[in-house]
Amino acid sequence: MKVCVYAIAKNEEKFVRRWLDSMKEADGIYVLDTGSNDDTVRLLKEGGAVVESEVFRPFRFDSARNASLKMVPEDADLCVCTDIDEVFAPGWRKGLEDAAKTGAEQIYYRYTWNYNPDGSEGHVFWTGKAHVRRGFEWRHPVHEVLYTLDGHESKKTYAKGVFLKHLADPSKSRAQYLPLLELSVREQPENDRNSHYLGREYFFHGRYDEAIAELKRHLSLDSSVWKDERAASMRYISRCYQIKGDMKESESWILRAVAEAGYLREPWVDAACLYVREKRWHGAAFCALRALEITRRSMSYINEPAAWGYSPYDCLAVSLYYLGDLRGSLENARKAAELDKTNPRLRDNLNLIQAAYDAAKKE
Repeated sequence: MKVCVYAIAKNEEKFVRRWLDSMKEADGIYVLDTGSNDDTVRLLKEGGAVVESEVFRPFRFDSARNASLKMVPEDADLCVCTDIDEVFAPGWRKGLEDAAKTGAEQIYYRYTWNYNPDGSEGHVFWTGKAHVRRGFEWRHPVHEVLYTLDGHESKKTYAKGVFLKHLADPSKSRAQYLPLLELSVREQPENDRNSHYLGREYFFHGRYDEAIAELKRHLSLDSSVWKDERAASMRYISRCYQIKGDMKESESWILRAVAEAGYLREPWVDAACLYVREKRWHGAAFCALRALEITRRSMSYINEPAAWGYSPYDCLAVSLYYLGDLRGSLENARKAAELDKTNPRLRDNLNLIQAAYDAAKKE
């Protein structure tokens, strides 16, 4: 197969050499520069990439990605879209080729979007940015998605053993995301995915009333049928009300999320955390236990690192302590502290619970 990588870039000089080394298994590397004023273009060309330049005013990610895709030769069999701050684990080409032999048009692989302070994986999901050369285009100004040109559902498969890591510059601004998401919703107000993303972005910006309004609108759309995403909107609404101090509404919405997608760990963990905050220990213990019964992490972007880290064990440890189950509390406090060795609160809790447990044994 002829396998090509394509990307867009702007002021990525610090990542270029690392990215090129990661992509060297490809037969060709094609980059559209969108206005760099550093050494990005020079370094890319020196590293063997084919580079063109185009400035988009106003900028939108779908236009830029489609222009970069056009750079890929028509005789390419497989195209892989990545960003310059991403790195493939070695052997990725063979994994994608093997997956493509199934006749798939689009291939998904494991993607680590960020990392926790201790170096462990944070947000992990499967992304499908590898595809056949013809018949695809990118759509939406931001959080862009691959669509087939004729509207058919692409044949998909998963390339197990292919890993892409996002090693981003944390200082880089996300300021353009919000206006681009607002543009996405204006262009397609009935698109449920864009509505969810916009409501979530309002939450990230601390615009809680707007977040609540947009997320409720998302839930009202006829196209809003994916339970995972619906539950996520409900969880964000719950968080908004909690920050605003309306605990009754917060509880109402997190319980709706549990009812919507109780097979996910995230709603149960949010509920457990809410009940810990409210000092409602029976509810906290129940929800934490239900969360820990779910051992398989979702492959979609909906999963959250907190639910798969120390949080459920921490909630269970605290609630069991106040319910008088010191043995169970100690066991879960140890697990929580093990999962985040840098957290002083978890360490202090473990010491306190250990002391209480030791004292109880002597009585």
